[in-house]
Amino acid sequence: MQTKISVRRDPPAGRTRLLVAGTAIGLVGTAIGIVWGRLFDPSSGRRRRATIRNRTAAYLRRGGRKVGRLGSRARGFAQRATHLREERKDYDDATLADKIKSEIFRPADVPKGQININVQNGLVQLRGEIPQPELIEELEAQVRRIHGVRDVENLLHPPR
Repeated sequence: MQTKISVRRDPPAGRTRLLVAGTAIGLVGTAIGIVWGRLFDPSSGRRRRATIRNRTAAYLRRGGRKVGRLGSRARGFAQRATHLREERKDYDDATLADKIKSEIFRPADVPKGQININVQNGLVQLRGEIPQPELIEELEAQVRRIHGVRDVENLLHPPR
């Protein structure tokens, strides 16, 4: 007995493309029909359309606010970049002394009650007893960097 072998032939390329295109068109048409039916349903269509309208408007509003914030941030960066350095000002002695106190007493490890600051015509005198010897030079350097200080007379010393 002989067995018959059947050979399967692939359909022509044109038919396959036509089949795929027809399926895609059918799926798109079905999706459009479902959406159309849900949006224009007599009982709930109005509510669904209003929900879509409100959500779309909220999405656009949020996007507009984000764009506005980006513009504000860009302006802030530009302002900070142009004002990186403090403008030179002529301080009177009392104001300069207050500025020096606010700058050097900022860290918690600086002994605030043990340092006296005197200012006369931009000449700063630092007096007092500081327990950390390395802090003496650091305070002097900080005071020298402050605008309006002409010179620093450092009379700070460690305890005896």
